Amino acid sequence: MTHTARRIGRSLAFVLPVVMVLSGTLAVTSVPWAAHNSEPQVLTASAHDISKRARTRTPQDALRDRLLLELQEKDPGVALTDLQRSVEGRPSLARHCMSIARALGRAAVEKYGPTHAHRFSRPVCDTSFASGVARFS
Repeated sequence: MTHTARRIGRSLAFVLPVVMVLSGTLAVTSVPWAAHNSEPQVLTASAHDISKRARTRTPQDALRDRLLLELQEKDPGVALTDLQRSVEGRPSLARHCMSIARALGRAAVEKYGPTHAHRFSRPVCDTSFASGVARFS
C-alpha cells in the first residue's frame, strides 16, 4: 500500500509542476486589456524592444540634472546653495552630495574655465566642488 502511494506521489510531484507551468503560460499569453478592440493580443518574449533600456530616474539623478541645468542658466554658486538646501531638506541625498558637487565642479570648469570656476568654491559636501574643479582643470 505505501509503495503505491509513493509511486502516485512521485508521479504527481513530476506532473503537477509541468501542468501548472503550462496552464499559467497559456493563461497569460492572451492579454485583452492591452487593446480596446475585441481581438486578444498575443505577447511573446520579443514583443518589446530590449535594445532601448528604460531609464529609471532616482532622486539623486533628478537633483543632479536640475542643478546642472541651473548652473548653466545662472551660476555655480546658486546651484551649490540649492544642493546644500536639498541635502538639508532630504537627508537621504547626503551620501550622493559629494558626487553631485564634483559633477557641478566639472560643469563649472567646462563653462567658466578652471580659474573662474574655482572662485565659486564653498564648503558644500566637504569641498567636493573644489575637488571637482581641480580634477577636471
